[in-house]
Amino acid sequence: MPAKGKKCIFSKNSSPLLFLLKFRLSKRKRMKSVLIIASSLVVLSAQGKTAGPADSLKISKDISLDEVVVTATKVAKGTPVAYSELTKDELNRRNDGQGIPFLILQSPSVIMTSDAGTGIGYSGFRIRGTDANRINITVNGVPVNDSESHTVFWVNMPDFASSVDNIQIQRGAGTSTNGAAAFGATVAMQTQKSELKPYAEYSVSAGSFGTVKNMVKLGTGLLQDHFVFDARYSNIQSDGYIDRAKANMHSYFASAAYYGDNTLIRFQTFGSIEKTYQAWTGVPSYLLDSDRTYNPCGEYQEDGVTKYYQNQTDNYQQQNYHLTASQRLSDLWNMNLTLHYTHGAGYYEDYKGGAKVKDYKLPLYIDSQGDTIAKTDLVRRKWLENDFYGAIYSANYRGERLQFSAGAAINRYDGDHFGRVIWAKQSNNLPVPDYEYYRNTGDKLDYNMYAKANYQLHPNLNGYLDMQYRGIHYTIEGSDDKAGDHVNVDKHWNFFNPKAGINFQKGGHNAFVSFSVANREPNRDNFTEAGRDERPQHETLYDYEAGYGFGNSRFRIGANLYFMDYSNQLILTGKISEIGEALTSNIKDSYRMGIELTGGVEITCWLDWSGNLTLSRNKIKNFTESIEVYDADWNFLREDHNELGTTDIAFSPDIIANSMFNFSWKQFSASFNSQFVGRQYIDNTSCKDRSIDPYFVSNLRVGYVFKPKFMKEIALDVTVNNLFNEQYETNAWVYSAIVGGERYKEDGYFTQAGTNAMARVTFRF
Repeated sequence: MPAKGKKCIFSKNSSPLLFLLKFRLSKRKRMKSVLIIASSLVVLSAQGKTAGPADSLKISKDISLDEVVVTATKVAKGTPVAYSELTKDELNRRNDGQGIPFLILQSPSVIMTSDAGTGIGYSGFRIRGTDANRINITVNGVPVNDSESHTVFWVNMPDFASSVDNIQIQRGAGTSTNGAAAFGATVAMQTQKSELKPYAEYSVSAGSFGTVKNMVKLGTGLLQDHFVFDARYSNIQSDGYIDRAKANMHSYFASAAYYGDNTLIRFQTFGSIEKTYQAWTGVPSYLLDSDRTYNPCGEYQEDGVTKYYQNQTDNYQQQNYHLTASQRLSDLWNMNLTLHYTHGAGYYEDYKGGAKVKDYKLPLYIDSQGDTIAKTDLVRRKWLENDFYGAIYSANYRGERLQFSAGAAINRYDGDHFGRVIWAKQSNNLPVPDYEYYRNTGDKLDYNMYAKANYQLHPNLNGYLDMQYRGIHYTIEGSDDKAGDHVNVDKHWNFFNPKAGINFQKGGHNAFVSFSVANREPNRDNFTEAGRDERPQHETLYDYEAGYGFGNSRFRIGANLYFMDYSNQLILTGKISEIGEALTSNIKDSYRMGIELTGGVEITCWLDWSGNLTLSRNKIKNFTESIEVYDADWNFLREDHNELGTTDIAFSPDIIANSMFNFSWKQFSASFNSQFVGRQYIDNTSCKDRSIDPYFVSNLRVGYVFKPKFMKEIALDVTVNNLFNEQYETNAWVYSAIVGGERYKEDGYFTQAGTNAMARVTFRF
């Protein structure tokens, strides 16, 4: 980020960088190619005019070099989209170890969940009731969502917030971006900007459940008027609130940037190594009042004694590489190219008691009595190794009345899924060590192009138009993990996603209306876990939005109305596969509608309040429940169908409310935040005994900053989460059937920690 009083300017007489990318390379050549391209870009930039110390640090009046990189994917003022933003300072205040889902919790319509109950490790969030695999998430415009599952595994990005400059949350279909379509929101993260002065920072946090976080950041500042280097390393360890839900996560971030008079070349890499004990199945409802930390993962019986497998863990590592070139062509035009590559590899290991040997392609075991043993205890590892790579390009025009962006992206994903049995109780069951019992590939080619314009029709009125084409080719080939059944998927989709709106601004008033269309392809599970007669189809969203806001130096209010009309939405229906896994199916008609209210007031110069309230209805029209019927010995009889009419969409509360008080006096600060979340049904039957109770949770943070002469500052803060010890759950699952004429139910609820605390000290130099 340029120093105060200095600006960065691209000279008009420098040649633009033009790129033509065909990035479908073998795995062995990819990193070599990235390094060659990086070297070439640096050479190209060095051939341009070299600016002096003052000139090289100038920026345009509106857009810094760092901000140019994400201009095409972020919402600017005057765009008819409902959005909110979190700044670097806001993220730093909240960041004492929890993941991104916890840090954005106070944003409108956002709720979060954590498997371990602490916000550390496996966690996620929903926006407007929409789950993570329908939320488009990017880092500097690069897609983060997994190409097959469409979700983001935040456990693979521990403490990433320490390297983030800002987060923008677009609610609804949002603007055209890269990656999977936004079916509820877009979360656009921009990494930290370059610092012109050298700096160092060390932070340590410690608190409940054996949680410890260490983080160190370093930066060189500006070197030789052109170069800046930044780096971070973090380690987070926690025992978790849930039994044995331990986490040990390492992460890093590094950036090298070259600033020319009209060019920015930046290479960034970030990644992680995580090992977490599984806490994926929740607490059965009958134990919620007596044993809220119970974790059945890894449980097995030996000689009548209950034991737990100690290595029932998830193990994964991921490395991300981004190479970005940003070129200013004139005072009005700029262009950007980003090449990216992500490699991930890991497995989860679990103990399977009484597993059928035929499901693992193992030979039958003949015991000493001559009896055939068709079941055995075993330990398996299910692996995923993948590569994601591609190129993203954009050109941006910023005129007095017209703002225009056009861009394109091509991304390729290669995934290998395979499973190995590493131990069996009857050792001669294993033909070879680490016996592989299934393997399949998932490959995806995703490409898009878009153009969007915001034109000033009148001094107070803007018109917005956004057109996107997106194409996908997805294949799955090989044997799957269900007794080695063959799976073969080969699908093509072509989507056109238009968006349009009008925005009015005058004085402190702002109003907009918009209409958007979004299409989304099914994910991997929709194919591999589908029933025999299931034929997954793509989903379509028609999003209608209208908003109003008013603000001045001390007061602001806002209201946003939305109606999200879905065709063929893929949601949980209660159907199960042949092995008992919950399925999703296309529902012809469903919708989400509501109002989002926001407000804030500066009560005094040292105290302010802000809050938001979402009131919504989330419905399925003409829902039919399908339920399997068994006799008393669990022999399948038939499938019954119950016509239930209009029902609530699962995990979509009718009310979400947030309240935030912030106090600041000289070097002391404090905040008091509260959230209320209404009832959430965990299937689509609107049955109360299959729901998550409403909850109200408050958090308190106090901090003090010392300013010693020998360093920049020492910051101390203490956070008390769940101040009033609310006993609550944020996620759940349920399986239901008719067995012997009676309703049978099996479930799991993800309980969250009661009152807990974290203390942090940060040294800044």
